[in-house]
Amino acid sequence: MNEIPHLIAVAGDAGAAAFGAIGLALLLALGFLVVYVLARRAGRETAQSEVKAAFAELHATADELAHELDQARATSEEPRPVEGLDEIALSLDLDEVLARAIGAAAGLSGVDAAMVSVDAPDEAPIVAAVGISVDAAERQRFAQPPDSEADAVVVSYRPDVEVGRMRESLAVPLANGGKSIGWLAVYSASRHPAVDDLTAALTEVARRAAPAIENALRFREARRLADLDALTGLHNRRYFHETLEREVARARRYRRQLSLIVLDVDDFKAVNREIGHLAGDRVLAESAERLRSVMRQADVPCRVGGDEFAIVLPESGLADADQLFRRVQAAVSTPPLTPVRPFSFSAGIAALDEDDDSTSLFERADGALYRAKAEGKARALPALGPGEPESIDSTVF
Repeated sequence: MNEIPHLIAVAGDAGAAAFGAIGLALLLALGFLVVYVLARRAGRETAQSEVKAAFAELHATADELAHELDQARATSEEPRPVEGLDEIALSLDLDEVLARAIGAAAGLSGVDAAMVSVDAPDEAPIVAAVGISVDAAERQRFAQPPDSEADAVVVSYRPDVEVGRMRESLAVPLANGGKSIGWLAVYSASRHPAVDDLTAALTEVARRAAPAIENALRFREARRLADLDALTGLHNRRYFHETLEREVARARRYRRQLSLIVLDVDDFKAVNREIGHLAGDRVLAESAERLRSVMRQADVPCRVGGDEFAIVLPESGLADADQLFRRVQAAVSTPPLTPVRPFSFSAGIAALDEDDDSTSLFERADGALYRAKAEGKARALPALGPGEPESIDSTVF
């Protein structure tokens, strides 16, 4: 469907050129007819002067028509502007920037699918795609030919590559300031009729997209650092409350389970008093590292206060939360974090109830934590509330 407006435009330009050529031929024929009539009606000398004037006017008109035809032909051969380029840089959200970049690429004439792959520090490449699955896009590998120039842009045009129903691929690097940050690729189900035009258009999309993507990556990294606790490297209190609110809304929308663990270090004031505050900070940092080592990928560990931590567990019930607490307790206990006293956590666990919002869920888990402290520490207790059991097997280490 993307080719139809282009074909109509090309047909219109060709029709205009053909009509101009026909007009020029008719004008020449009419000119010769005028010359012939003048020659018959007038004497030889008079006819010659009139013939010269007629020919001069005829040549001037023909030159004007030829000039207009050349202009029409040049206009029809100019590359058409790529739609959506101006919108790519209007956001600092990485997902939006990538979506707009592949949207502009997928809108090019003859393109049936597009993908973008971005190299991100300390993580797997970030991939987005339209027209093909993300799994298929993630399997694509692009590499610049070893004998190519540094600024070469066409790196892959391979009729033997098949991505789903796609058989043609064309990729260009995303480069900003001489540094490549990834690839932008398009796919076609059949042989593309104008590879050079497609290359030029895709290169322009990549040229506009690369700085916008790099800015979005910097913004994301700045947000990530702003969301981290400097001492432990865990997410901070602000991020915790934003995440909990978002996960509560998500669990409500999709009718999923959600659990929360709120825990803190037992007798941490005594730890500070016996080994000093600097050593106590190292204990917190090490305990956070051990806590992180037993998390599932979906779990969100945070530091919400001095020695108080919280873990958001999406799609998990009380039993899942209790099992995770057992793993955390074992991780911080062996080998001991400090030589002066046994090291342990107390915790409160709450599962999302139908009457909960993010605030009440946190308050119920926090209340259970204080009950666990009062009942002997080094254990996890469930929050009290409708729909929850009155007790859960607490674990003492």
